[in-house]
Amino acid sequence: MIQFRKVLICFLQVITVLSIIVQLAEATTMTFTVQGGEELTKTLNLAIEDRVLIKFTVVAQSDKALHFYITFPNATVKDFDKIGDFHHSFVCDLEGEYILHFSNRDSAENKFVTLDYEVQHYIFGIPQMLFMTIFIVVVCVAAVAVFILMGKTH
Repeated sequence: MIQFRKVLICFLQVITVLSIIVQLAEATTMTFTVQGGEELTKTLNLAIEDRVLIKFTVVAQSDKALHFYITFPNATVKDFDKIGDFHHSFVCDLEGEYILHFSNRDSAENKFVTLDYEVQHYIFGIPQMLFMTIFIVVVCVAAVAVFILMGKTH
């Protein structure tokens, strides 16, 4: 019984450490208003090999578009020009802050933006959820094997 408690405690410690180390997938939907003549930024902290999907829609009375660009951690800027409906995905090759810029500087009209982005983390090239599922199955099989071996008399 004492060995079973030790195995159970070790199992719980491993699960706790892994849940702290491994980040969960992040999906966010938000709405905000970009005032006329201003720029608004949103920051994403990403790791290498993260898969990112960014979608947004601009709503306004007349001109339904904003100037949109992304600043990467190495100060590279990817400009998407003036756009109203946006859908873009990419794989991160640099770790750090990715800044999304929503610029309404060339218009006096306020623009309402609905932003939806999803970040999927990968571990060893495997989606995080699949990796965690495989890990949990392996740990459970090992725990059952230890339980069976502890029950046998030698």
